[in-house]
Amino acid sequence: MPYSEEMKIFSGSASLEVTQGICNHLYEKQGKATVGRFSDGEVAVQIGENIRGKDVFIVNSTSIPINENLMELLILCDAAKRASAARITLVLPYFGYARQDRKDRPRVPITAKLVANLIVAAGANRVLALDLHCDQLQGFFDIPVDHLSGDVEFCRHIQQSRDMENLIVVSPDTGSVRRAREVANRLEVPLAIVDKRRPKANVAEIMNIIGDVSGKRALIFDDMIDTAGTLVKAAAAIKEHGATDVAACATHAIFSGDAIKRIDSSVLDEVIVSDSIPLCAEGRACSKIKVLSFSPLIGEAIKRIHGEKSVSILFQ
Repeated sequence: MPYSEEMKIFSGSASLEVTQGICNHLYEKQGKATVGRFSDGEVAVQIGENIRGKDVFIVNSTSIPINENLMELLILCDAAKRASAARITLVLPYFGYARQDRKDRPRVPITAKLVANLIVAAGANRVLALDLHCDQLQGFFDIPVDHLSGDVEFCRHIQQSRDMENLIVVSPDTGSVRRAREVANRLEVPLAIVDKRRPKANVAEIMNIIGDVSGKRALIFDDMIDTAGTLVKAAAAIKEHGATDVAACATHAIFSGDAIKRIDSSVLDEVIVSDSIPLCAEGRACSKIKVLSFSPLIGEAIKRIHGEKSVSILFQ
């Protein structure tokens, strides 16, 4: 039986598979909505069923092509608001523009706040996000935000599938230390840190390894993999410092540019990612990349939000 007849779940183009996984977990049918394009490229949306007074969840990752998927999300939200939905929750398996979250140089925008404002203006009542680039992004929204962490799912998978002996968690940079430390504590293994200098965007130079990785099985933890330049260089540096093998976990597999080719030709033994962003054909064909479904986690969070129950209990 469906969890509730008052819940409706819709999907944008970027999250059809994860949305189907969510619906399967909840024993719900995916809501009927047509998402297309006019001849000039404008996004065309029509919700194909009555949602008046319903608790509506709209799932879409603002991944590549990011602007197209963002507009789909906003327009679906506007359509639901004008169809008199009782509450609209935008479910963001991946929140794009999150890296531009402060003015770190003169005359640059804070696009994370801009996109948060657009989401509120579109009529969203709540946001459910998975592994935001930084926790403070929750404060950019003027509506409630439920922030899911994939660490529990990754740790559960690692404990079930890998030998924990001589395992060490590695943070790929100082910005990811807090998350890597939490994962290391959860797995009860030591922590190492890659110290790097980034001369310009998407270019990383590895400088040093803080901690002893010699003879250890290294596991790099991060929230996303974009061009994979940092990841591949970090893995090489860890290997040079004596690690027996190197694997990586990251929630968001952006994989822009030559990322997949870099991973395939690197010293990395395995890269575990979630299904927050759909993999391209090249990514699915890469033997080093393993996808872990987070649909049950997101589905359980949706169930709890709908039932007005605690979401934080999922991470205990």
